[in-house]
Amino acid sequence: MSTSGVRVRIAPSPTGEPHVGTAYIALFNYLFAKKNNGTFILRIEDTDATRSTPEFEQKVLDALKWCGLEWSEGPDIGGPYGPYRQSDRKDIYRPYVDKIVANGHGFKCFCTPERLEQMREAQRAAGKPPKYDGLCLHLSAEEVTKRVDAGEPHVVRMKIPTEGSCRFVDGVYGPVEIPWDAVDMQVLLKADGMPTYHMANVVDDHLMKITHVARGEEWLASVPKHILIYQYLGLEPPVFMHLSLMRNHDKSKLSKRKNPTSISYYSALGYLPEALMNFLGLFFIQISEGEELLTMDQLAEKFDPENLSKAGAIFDIQKLDWLNGRWLREQLTEEDFMQRVLEWAMENNRIRDGLKLSQSRISKLGELPDLAGFLLKSDLGLTPEAFAKVKSTPEEILEVLNQVQPDLEKMPEWTVESIEAELRASADRLGKKLKVVVAPLFVAVSGSSRSLPLFDSMAILGRSVVRQRLKVAAQVVASMVGSGK
Repeated sequence: MSTSGVRVRIAPSPTGEPHVGTAYIALFNYLFAKKNNGTFILRIEDTDATRSTPEFEQKVLDALKWCGLEWSEGPDIGGPYGPYRQSDRKDIYRPYVDKIVANGHGFKCFCTPERLEQMREAQRAAGKPPKYDGLCLHLSAEEVTKRVDAGEPHVVRMKIPTEGSCRFVDGVYGPVEIPWDAVDMQVLLKADGMPTYHMANVVDDHLMKITHVARGEEWLASVPKHILIYQYLGLEPPVFMHLSLMRNHDKSKLSKRKNPTSISYYSALGYLPEALMNFLGLFFIQISEGEELLTMDQLAEKFDPENLSKAGAIFDIQKLDWLNGRWLREQLTEEDFMQRVLEWAMENNRIRDGLKLSQSRISKLGELPDLAGFLLKSDLGLTPEAFAKVKSTPEEILEVLNQVQPDLEKMPEWTVESIEAELRASADRLGKKLKVVVAPLFVAVSGSSRSLPLFDSMAILGRSVVRQRLKVAAQVVASMVGSGK
């Protein structure tokens, strides 16, 4: 194969704060394209209409640009194989689904969500992995037509072979074999006419002439479904490459429930994008000790996709701190450093908005660090003593923190108004007055009971920083429960 024909893509879903894992996969694809004189493409996979938002799509674009990644085709710049947003491609997929059904490889399923949930519960209770039981697989053509004409909601599912295994060669794992009886009869087209991820993924990769699909190893089990769709459509599949997941030191999956995972969190705390990409890029290359500090061009030069580790990539925050410190000290001139500091402080108008809120609350400028310094801190150094002026008991404070965290997580927008509305709703759910809920949050977010207005402060800090501060506060307060503090 001519390396000049290599086309790879990153295809994130705009359903939340962009994850550092997205940067990890994007960087691999970017380096792969750079190494092979190929094309790197950005595609937005927003088939999940209930969770995808324009706000999160913009955050994806901003985060990847902050990382220093550049794409040749995408929703913001267009290209010869657009549109590059799946919701804009809705009409493209239906003929491919119809072809699969017409050739006898797919079928219409009329099972209700309630019936499917009962089926899964029964399977779990019997110790079996939950998957579709094939109830609608053998409906007669007359029955199907009758129910469709009656307007009965339905989806389209793919048929799965009943015997044997799917065998393929993965670019990282080598030969892989997955039994067909472990593969579910995947929904291809949802009742609202939108394709599922699997269907849209295959069609888009084909139409965009993607030659290599590099993604996280959690998608390895989906390859049989994708290979089947390619076969059912008479298309040639790309080369699949599944990268080891980033993990914590205890080998558990890197997730926002345990650690900060949002790219915006690392940006807000003052990590340099070059240092973060340097850190992630080390997972894809072989180097000797002392060669760790590498630019993007140097990473591309040393990049070797033929020699990737199958072991989990350990997200070592201490190593990232060490690399970031070296970048600050060794790679920036004094002028560069000053400029980076100013850019960081002004990010998302952090300083400007903080100073606006501070003006009416100080009598001299020297009070600013104590009042607004929390907006720039990477660690508040929160202790049990910080909650001393909160009148609620540790148990009550912990109840508030445990209620507020998931409530804030589900918010589609992050504004002063939406934060206030959600916290008022949280107070109602807890049966408490708003001021009782707000008091411990002041401490959790700012480290002090006297600070800038809470809702404004949370909006300035951003969702990812607030998430982490509430998590740390919950750990501190949990240590107080039953201790008499």
